[in-house]
Amino acid sequence: MAKIPRDPDNDYSQEAAAKRRAFIEEQTGTRLEHTGQYSFDPAILPGNIENFSGVVQMPIGFAGPVLVNGEHAQGEFYVPMATTEGTLVASYNRGMRLTREAGGITTTVVDDAMQRAPVFIFPSAREAREFGTWISEHFSEIKAAAETTTSSGKLRNIEQYPASRMLYLRFNYTTGDAAGQNMVGKATLAACHWISKNYNHPEYYLSGNMDTDKKHSHLNTLHTRGKRVIAEITIPDALLRERMRVSAAQMFATRRVSQFGALLAGAVFNSVHPANGIASMFIATGQDEANVAESHAALTYAEITPSGDYYYSITLPSLIVATYGGGTGLATQRECLEVLGCYGAGKARKLAEIVAATVLCGEVSLGAAVVAEEWVSSHDTYGRNR
Repeated sequence: MAKIPRDPDNDYSQEAAAKRRAFIEEQTGTRLEHTGQYSFDPAILPGNIENFSGVVQMPIGFAGPVLVNGEHAQGEFYVPMATTEGTLVASYNRGMRLTREAGGITTTVVDDAMQRAPVFIFPSAREAREFGTWISEHFSEIKAAAETTTSSGKLRNIEQYPASRMLYLRFNYTTGDAAGQNMVGKATLAACHWISKNYNHPEYYLSGNMDTDKKHSHLNTLHTRGKRVIAEITIPDALLRERMRVSAAQMFATRRVSQFGALLAGAVFNSVHPANGIASMFIATGQDEANVAESHAALTYAEITPSGDYYYSITLPSLIVATYGGGTGLATQRECLEVLGCYGAGKARKLAEIVAATVLCGEVSLGAAVVAEEWVSSHDTYGRNR
């Protein structure tokens, strides 16, 4: 079997990438004309990809500005959105205009945690219970062992979930401006080594699949994974009528019906399409795109105020974003983060607030389009590849 070529001395180079493209062309008969065109030095890619051969170019558009009244993000931001779905940028842009004219979106980060969840296995449930007591009594030592591997990761607490003769431990860390999955994996492994050495070497696995890495779970909805951020706004009824051709009462009535529809469908949350905004921003800013699986879970709440206006909020309980590490330092991704003022240390919560505000804009815009029966016509105008 022919193997993809590698250069052990200089694998992250234009020459090595060209050899791999030539190999694929020979093996498949497909010309790789466009994938070989890029503007950055492949030498920046170790740690981001293997067998680098070129790029897939993704269209990017900017929406906004969105006005954010956050604790970390304050002011107007032009939001980079990488997508191939026509109408998406236009819809978010429309929602940003509406919310800007309503005075902006208030955002609040209320929690921050990243997990790794090892499982320890014992001969009986009682022995597992005794182990749990020991874990609680030795938390400070476990914390010290975990934090020997990282300068920015801090072990916050350890949740315990007994089942049968197993005890699942959910280690919760704060991870600074990194998303932190690899960071907490390494830290938890060090903690498990210390536990094993000091508790007669119990059987364990580093992941018992209860951290729900890159999967949605109700556990994350309740307990947070990444940033738990809330975006909220009150939109005047008159402004909804003027800009969206709908009333606050119509929007609220539709929200009630859609809540019921989501329940009937067995949906895991009650929002409309948060994955659209999150995925497009993740691709543009160098986030781990698989984290959309967790991050898109959104809880929508709405009400009519005593004055007849429309209060609307989005809670993102497991928004995983980074402004340092991973793909954030790559050439185009860094530029997009810099547009938002979110590249580097101390910016992760700011980015989380901008993402949450963007999601709210998309939810309101699509909701209004459905109510006003403009959803299909807008896609006919913007979304058809002619």
